[in-house]
Amino acid sequence: MISPSAARPSLESERFHVVIIGGGINGVAIARECARAGKRTLLIEQHDFAAGTTSRSTRIIHGGLRYLEHGEIGMVHESLHERQRLLRERPHLVHPVHFLLALSQGSRRSALSIRTGLWLYRQLGGRRLGADLSKMDQYKLERLLDAGRRWSIFSFEDAQCEFPERLVAEWLVEAIEAGATARNHTQVLAVDVRHGRASAVLMRDRLSGKEERVEANWIVNASGPWADRVCQRSGIDTRRSMVGGVRGSHIVLPRFAGVPDAAVYTEAVDGRPIFVIPWNEQVLVGTTEVSDSGDPSKVHPTSDEIEYLLRSLLQLFSRAKLSSRDIRYSFSGIRPLPFTPKAKPSAVTRKHYLHDHSDDGAAQMISVIGGKLTTAAQLARECADKIGARSGKPRELAILSGDNLDPVLDQWVVEIADAGGISEDSARGIVEWHGKRSLTIARMAISSAELRAPLCQHSEHIVAEAVDALANECAVTMADVLLRRVPVALGACWSEMCSRDAAARIGAVMGWNEQQAAAELEAFETERAAFLCKPSARNGVLEAAAD
Repeated sequence: MISPSAARPSLESERFHVVIIGGGINGVAIARECARAGKRTLLIEQHDFAAGTTSRSTRIIHGGLRYLEHGEIGMVHESLHERQRLLRERPHLVHPVHFLLALSQGSRRSALSIRTGLWLYRQLGGRRLGADLSKMDQYKLERLLDAGRRWSIFSFEDAQCEFPERLVAEWLVEAIEAGATARNHTQVLAVDVRHGRASAVLMRDRLSGKEERVEANWIVNASGPWADRVCQRSGIDTRRSMVGGVRGSHIVLPRFAGVPDAAVYTEAVDGRPIFVIPWNEQVLVGTTEVSDSGDPSKVHPTSDEIEYLLRSLLQLFSRAKLSSRDIRYSFSGIRPLPFTPKAKPSAVTRKHYLHDHSDDGAAQMISVIGGKLTTAAQLARECADKIGARSGKPRELAILSGDNLDPVLDQWVVEIADAGGISEDSARGIVEWHGKRSLTIARMAISSAELRAPLCQHSEHIVAEAVDALANECAVTMADVLLRRVPVALGACWSEMCSRDAAARIGAVMGWNEQQAAAELEAFETERAAFLCKPSARNGVLEAAAD
């Protein structure tokens, strides 16, 4: 534990207007909305902010082209509106991406239906995003496609948030600046229900073991796939499950020869849509859809899922010489979709809804069910309306708005490099991940060579970013820092040697002794291994993504 939990002031018997359970993107967005409305807000997360479904997603900001097949036009329109908002407000984190849609002869989707769907998608989305598409991208795709099949290739625009962990961190800081209290590594033991009303939350600091009780006018259960478990341990009978968990698994590979710079949307071996996306100087392939009622904390891809994704990739890129040995790692998350008995996971709506527990004998408590990365801010506004906490304040821009941000970003890079005494590569990395906080980090870096040092020999990101995460972004452990606030450990180069370097360099600034550094390193590697897995050469089972 880097930041001692003893530094956290006691909350025992404190009263809040709203207590929010769950620190994924939905919970953090709700906390920000309520705090901006001037309501006393407490956000509780059992592990770390964005450590669950948020960090295990496909990392795209989209309307959901395939949802048009199910007639969910309203949801697609809302999602595309929110996509535009994020592109405008977070241009350093959310950027346009060009997609190539590749369908082979024999697809159950006709060329006419695809053209019609894309036309409607563009109409619902409004203005063009300006994503670049070169003829070379389409040429690269055609070169790798199975020559034994006839292919139809279409194109459209959407957006990508490569690191939603960073989006959550920024919204978290804004919530705290607006007055919210945020506690990660804090488990909710139960919601206290008395006389038909949810009135308090019992919680335990998982680092110190200290238990506390806080009172609330409203309780929002935004714990995603844990929503039913929160109700069960609180004795709240919802009569039927609220969440139908669906596991989504991904594989990550190096950028193989000939892979286009554009994202590719295609059909898997069973006809389901999947994505092949450039991500973090690698290639991200996903996702699967498998019903999963197990512990969301222990979710892993199965060997069958990994084989399915690899076969689907090779069905598209038959000329690419790829095998399971090329997979750098894989990961899984649980989508907290509305419980829909007997429905195929792909047919379950992606719409969110707010479950009012008044009829369950727990008035003043609501559970957030469903939701998408793209629509978290809209969900937060709806939830705040429900509990009388809508702020109505304009959204702040993280850098600047505009149609062409490259010159703006380039100018910022030069200014940050000068202010921090760091390379332009490091400055660009800071700007792209930290937006308007970049100058604060640069000013910190100028004070010490230790703070200007890279986190590892392969990374342009520096120790000052880690220290800022610990000081200002509620990071508590080394894993909080390197997997989520400054997520260099998701990169192509990362190894146990990188982990040791980072622990030594962060520890030198934080004043760790040898025992503390070793404990942080061990805990980080344990969490990293539980999150990122890769196929073993032995019988196709999974092993930790360590060297």
